[in-house]
Amino acid sequence: MIIDIIEILKKVILAAIDILNGASFWLVLSFILAGALHNILSPARFQRVLGNRRFSSIIKATLSGMLLPVCSCGVIPLGIGLYYSGAYLGPTLAFMTATPIINPAAVILAYGLLGPQIATVYLITGFLAPVLIGSIGNLLAGREIHAPGTENPGELVELEPGEAPGLGQKLRSGLYWGFTDLGVQVSKYVVIGMLLAGVITTLVPPVFIQQFLGNPGLISLAGIAVLGAIMYVCAVGHIPFVAALVASGAAPGIAITFLMTGAATNLPELISIYKMIGKRAAAIYTLTLVSVSLLIGYLTNKWLLPGFIPFFDLTQTRQTVGFANKLIFSAPEPLQYLCSAIILCLGFYSLWPGIARYLARERSA
Repeated sequence: MIIDIIEILKKVILAAIDILNGASFWLVLSFILAGALHNILSPARFQRVLGNRRFSSIIKATLSGMLLPVCSCGVIPLGIGLYYSGAYLGPTLAFMTATPIINPAAVILAYGLLGPQIATVYLITGFLAPVLIGSIGNLLAGREIHAPGTENPGELVELEPGEAPGLGQKLRSGLYWGFTDLGVQVSKYVVIGMLLAGVITTLVPPVFIQQFLGNPGLISLAGIAVLGAIMYVCAVGHIPFVAALVASGAAPGIAITFLMTGAATNLPELISIYKMIGKRAAAIYTLTLVSVSLLIGYLTNKWLLPGFIPFFDLTQTRQTVGFANKLIFSAPEPLQYLCSAIILCLGFYSLWPGIARYLARERSA
């Protein structure tokens, strides 16, 4: 019994490390970008572009997110950095939805591996879902419509009378904020989320997912929507997996549902939104995305089934994968482990005060 528990714990930890390695480079890069944006772009400019309830701001956030090849974990510090730099909740949620779902590599792979019918639905939904989530976020948000202290934006404080900080100083200050403030907070929730994701990955075997993907029923759609929302799924990495399942008989609507919820959400992201923005923002984000994915999957099955013929062209597939690979950056393994170590250190640093208090109570007892 004890040996079985140790074996399960080992698998959970290895799965969590594997997931973290896949996302850590983008997390560290996002800390850098978020820090640079936080200080280089003034709060006043953020307010003009994204710090409002205008529909155009949601469109801008969605389109900018669609151009970044960043996974749902890497988008956490970027999105939260935007929010704490002055962006309103709607544009923030739209950006955090669009970035992991739709990017150039994902679109190319979807058309080459899933075919024009599924890929077009995926592309249209990947644009409309962020816009809808952002609009609902702006409509239903309360005090979390903007971060505390950003309602009256101001410029960076001068160090001495008549002397504005230079670009180098802004970058250093931004990097310090990106790692020691934003990075510490985000890493704490990422580490916790990765461990929970490792548990789910270990306890939910791929065969179970394949069984759900092969069933076009509404119950299976709902199950895969919820499962995809808490699992860590990279859209680019899982499109070939989903394409193989569709070619083997999986329902096309369920494939889209799995890609939508899996790519746009995961436990580290949901925990971070809940803790750093608010429970209402997390509820809006999760419920809207799951509902839209479920609806689109159901309508896709109604449209394409029965009689759906999986798209498979070996020659075109090879050309598509080759071209898409040119757009995908894969960090070397040593760099992945280095970035994972940075995330773990930041997470441990954020948890250390609580651990120290617990140890002090134990010693005194």
